[in-house]
Amino acid sequence: MRVERDTLGEVLVPDDALYGAQTQRAVENYPVSGLREHPVFIRTFIQLKRAAALANRELGAMKPETSDAIVKACDELLANFEKYRGQFVVDVFQAGAGTSFNMNVNEVIATLAGKGIHPNDHVNMSQSTNDVFPTAIRIATLLLLHELFPHLDALATAFLTKGEEFADVIKSGRTHLQDAVPVTLGQEFRAYGEAVARASRALAAASIELRELGIGGTAVGTGINTPLGYRFAVVKQLNEMLDLELRAADDLREAMQSQLPLLGVGAALRNLALDLTRITNDLRLLASGPQTGLAEIILPAVQPGSSIMPGKVNPSMLECMNQVLFHIIGAATAIDYASQAGQLELNVMMPLMAFELTFSIEILKNYLPVFIEKCIRGIAADRERCEAYYVSSPSLATALNPIIGYARAAEIAKEAAKSGTPVPQLLREKGLMSDAEIARIFTPEFLAGQADRKVE
Repeated sequence: MRVERDTLGEVLVPDDALYGAQTQRAVENYPVSGLREHPVFIRTFIQLKRAAALANRELGAMKPETSDAIVKACDELLANFEKYRGQFVVDVFQAGAGTSFNMNVNEVIATLAGKGIHPNDHVNMSQSTNDVFPTAIRIATLLLLHELFPHLDALATAFLTKGEEFADVIKSGRTHLQDAVPVTLGQEFRAYGEAVARASRALAAASIELRELGIGGTAVGTGINTPLGYRFAVVKQLNEMLDLELRAADDLREAMQSQLPLLGVGAALRNLALDLTRITNDLRLLASGPQTGLAEIILPAVQPGSSIMPGKVNPSMLECMNQVLFHIIGAATAIDYASQAGQLELNVMMPLMAFELTFSIEILKNYLPVFIEKCIRGIAADRERCEAYYVSSPSLATALNPIIGYARAAEIAKEAAKSGTPVPQLLREKGLMSDAEIARIFTPEFLAGQADRKVE
């Protein structure tokens, strides 16, 4: 151990640590979860420090040699990130606003930059935790979303592809979990694909607000201790490093008080998770069985399903997806509470928001490729089971309304339900319709395709 000093006095710090006293105090004060900030978030912080040093130099606030030393240290950290990742040791649950983490980054950069570089006076020049931390959340979230969107596109495409594959598989529709008029399995899957695409578009739209940055506001959004033009200069530097179309916020006070852009992205993630939960639950229901459930689709077997029941196979990939989605929904609630908990000039709950946003995107991004490959692409239709349900459904009588009237159709439906005789057979036996008319009506095109017909 070595002795380091800050404004509160002496602190013992591990000899091999690049950080200093303030970071060590945070390690001792917040031994909460053992979790550390997301790597993309850490890298974003380093990029912000680099951009600040260049902006300060450009505006004459920092000596060129000081700026060069800081930029060189940042480049070293970014180029060899895995080597230095263990130096960022502050728990994700920490003091409000993220001051501890900001100082962790400042101290590591100052040590690497060499003698004469101070973590506060130089690395943190023209900055405050209060404007750097929320800026880093926005940028890191944008970067992670750029990684997520291709996987959401792939999921939508996988569902749409299955929709084409199952286009001719007619089956009983279900409303209120009761028999309803027919649909095709392909129509169900195409609807799943469209739902994923819509939720993805909504998430992309919400993320646009993240491009507006409050950097340069320093402590309370007034820009105290910044050179003239700093906020625009630092955004320019960031845009040269990152292709994100970032811009300076119109009102730096609002950007510091309100974390509405983060709230919007959290809500969009929650909405995506809720709709994906609906879809995964549908798939579990459609695959239930194999003998005592619906069993209209067959899921790929990825592992034995029971330690006691031989031969049992469970919808394991769907179950894992549900758990991922439930966490995202819960994280969005945490972001909601954190967003409304700010007071006056600052929302101090940003560390929680940073963790919940980045972790939610990370787990969904990581699981989607496996989920698509090992679950969605391998789904098969049990065509015989789908047809058996379809022909035995009393709701088929609905198609008879325009031909024999609602009352007579209701009688046919009741008799079919009571006797178990398929509706087409009853019509044939009672001589109510010709074989040609029955063949015309009881087809996927007539029963399930009328909404998609083109106007001639």
